[in-house]
Amino acid sequence: MSKALKFAVAEPSAIIRCGLLALLREMPGVNLDILEIGDMSRLAMLLTRHRPDVLVVNPASLGLITPQQLRDESGCERMRCVALQLAVTDSSVLQAYDETLSLYDSEEQLRAKILWLEGSRGTEPRQEPLSAREREIVICIVKGMTSKQIADHLCISTHTVITHRRNIVAKLQIHSPAGLTIYAIVNKLVELSDVKESIGEL
Repeated sequence: MSKALKFAVAEPSAIIRCGLLALLREMPGVNLDILEIGDMSRLAMLLTRHRPDVLVVNPASLGLITPQQLRDESGCERMRCVALQLAVTDSSVLQAYDETLSLYDSEEQLRAKILWLEGSRGTEPRQEPLSAREREIVICIVKGMTSKQIADHLCISTHTVITHRRNIVAKLQIHSPAGLTIYAIVNKLVELSDVKESIGEL
């Protein structure tokens, strides 16, 4: 079995914190070593002491502190910061985080995100964002389209599609169709049902 992912959940609300922790502890197929933080005033000190791989925190609980400032202050340079989204949050705030867990995520979505975080352990935090065109191409790839089909669909040359595909791999460091599919589902580029349909057609 792989080494447990050190997973810190920092949330002052006991109901929300305990609910998320209960889901995480019952989740099949993931190996987590969970640190529970209810006192936000001790956050940086506890991060320094325990050095988690992943921190889940509500951006509103951090106030004006950014994830990068928290990494710097705690000495946890490689820690992934995940926004626990409990209400509508400005997209510019969420861009500073490596991932987002929403109050409305299903158990399946939560598990996919945890598996992605587990698989990305040890790499540099925060991937370079994809352009709008690159996101369109990811959707086409996940739906099983070839480079020529993508070119025809988007009215661009096959050479341009290949260049975009290289850039996507360089930005995301994802080299397999399965990995790209997980990325697309987690980032809500496609619905799980779309992927199931395309798999059924193959």
